[in-house]
Amino acid sequence: MSPADRPGMLLVVSGPSGAGKTSIKNALLERFADAEFSVSATTRTRTAQERDGVDYHFLDRDEFQRRVEAGAFLEHAEYAGNRYGTLRAPVEDALRAGRIMILDVDVQGARQIRAAMPEAFGLFVLPPSDQALADRLRARGRDSESAIVRRLEIARQELAAAREEGLYDAFLVNRDLDDAIEEAVAIVEKARTARA
Repeated sequence: MSPADRPGMLLVVSGPSGAGKTSIKNALLERFADAEFSVSATTRTRTAQERDGVDYHFLDRDEFQRRVEAGAFLEHAEYAGNRYGTLRAPVEDALRAGRIMILDVDVQGARQIRAAMPEAFGLFVLPPSDQALADRLRARGRDSESAIVRRLEIARQELAAAREEGLYDAFLVNRDLDDAIEEAVAIVEKARTARA
């Protein structure tokens, strides 16, 4: 079956910071030739290194709100005074073309996407334990101890919501990154085959 003949797949990848979801998402992009990553829109100021349409779609607050009101977003939220969202049109274009569109969103975003597109496939990446997650966050050296404690509490809340609300089709425990990548590839292949 050629890629154009395969059904598209909206793949929502979530998980707490430090669980390995970004590494797994990047591996899926490498392994599936017809996969692409959704570029989010934001109202935050672009840095000198960032490119519009590549790193983010940079919008001013008025344009972002206009698009919200027009129904142009699958999901959107505000973080630290800036707005972020997933534009609907690029996702729909990719699905019509039979591609895999990968979104990296939190549980709140997954909730909105599931409501807008119930056919989306949700994959939640977990650390093997709270202690392993704490150890990974400390090893990164990016956060203060108080920030790590906050991240752990957010992770517990998101996991509870993910399980209770049925937002995800698969839960993947990342004990070893290489094994987790292989498991993620198998999960996506199986889900995609079931849709063919």
